[in-house]
Amino acid sequence: MSAEPLWTPQPAAAALVREQLDSFLEVNGFITHLRDRLLHETGTRLADWVARITRPASEKLARQLREVGYANPGAGALWRHAAGMFPDVELSAGGERRLFIRVESVADFVLAQGLARQVAIDGAPLAAVRQARVSSERNTELWVIERHGGADADPAAVLRHLEAFRLRNRDFEDEIDGFAHARHLIRAAIADLGVDRTCDLFFQAEREFWQMRNRAARVQKARQDALGMGWANHDHHTYRSGRENFAPMIAILEEMGFLCRERFYAGRDAGWGAQVLEQPNVGVVIFADVDLSPDEVTGDFAHELLPRRKELGTVGLWCALHGEAFLQAGMHHLECQFAFDAAREQLKPHGVDSMKPFTDFEYLRQAFTKGEVWPVAEARITKLVREGRITEPQAVKFRTDGALGSHLEILQRDDGYKGFNQTGINEIILKTDPRRAEVGHGH
Repeated sequence: MSAEPLWTPQPAAAALVREQLDSFLEVNGFITHLRDRLLHETGTRLADWVARITRPASEKLARQLREVGYANPGAGALWRHAAGMFPDVELSAGGERRLFIRVESVADFVLAQGLARQVAIDGAPLAAVRQARVSSERNTELWVIERHGGADADPAAVLRHLEAFRLRNRDFEDEIDGFAHARHLIRAAIADLGVDRTCDLFFQAEREFWQMRNRAARVQKARQDALGMGWANHDHHTYRSGRENFAPMIAILEEMGFLCRERFYAGRDAGWGAQVLEQPNVGVVIFADVDLSPDEVTGDFAHELLPRRKELGTVGLWCALHGEAFLQAGMHHLECQFAFDAAREQLKPHGVDSMKPFTDFEYLRQAFTKGEVWPVAEARITKLVREGRITEPQAVKFRTDGALGSHLEILQRDDGYKGFNQTGINEIILKTDPRRAEVGHGH
């Protein structure tokens, strides 16, 4: 395994990006109004939706970008920051001043903003990239853009494979068959659409399945859809896996273009770890959780088969009660970027409360919404008792009360920090164990 990144805050780059964004807010009323609506109606920050900033080319700005860590390795107009989460910066020889914000659907944004009669969309429906100029004021422009990875493909094939992912059978008696079925659908899509578009469609379907099983997700999605944004502010998707299924799941993710980025371990007492993966062309990050012992975290646990063991940790018990996140259960949570305090306060009147924050740094804040409780199938409870993996009192509790299923996670990143909280996380993990009264699990 190659050297893993050590992410650090990038305050200088953050200050430069903020300065560029402010230059648009000072002169463009539409952008300012959208910023305010995003904050007050969705609990999100405009900066977290920005995909690209286009500014007139100048030696001064190029020098500033280099000084804060931006580079343009292709020697073109586009500059990117590899050490932090920042928008691309484009230096335009033509002198354009444009701000691009990402959305799930340009058409949805245009409709939600009441712009259908005056805005033309570039790109055919279901194209890999669609964009539209939605504001032009005082020599500045606001554009919305949706990207789906890869090149344009046959629209009928796109719809056919999306439907296959949405309707895929997740419930198999033998989980090996479930993984094989998913791989068959993924390979068929790759053959028609390529790796990147397949990945984009697969995770669209995954978010839909998770959302159907989580009320907090449905509430927040409706708030973001009211402005036409969708889930384009997603930060990472979290999957929980049983030990014996972890390497097979990673192998399927790698077929969709994911690269193993860094390993995560919460400490000797936590009993679990994770592999962080990223699909760089689609912008999807995965946090894949599994029960681990301290000696196993030093190895390549993402690719070496982990032996089954009788004792179940927090992650293993969740999978035993609900099924694999990649199969029956769906994702444990989706984490999105928010204005941390605003989002938590705004969700309360909708009946969506938050757990105590498990990260409260200057550059990273994280909290779960209160967990969605799911019923547990009797067959799963009976099997766990028979195998001696839960006690009879625990079985009674799961039959009566169900067990924690999923969350929406509220996150705020500052200074472009791209990493995760590697310390002080044991308490929240313990609270997420279904055997305890209060439940949740974060990173």
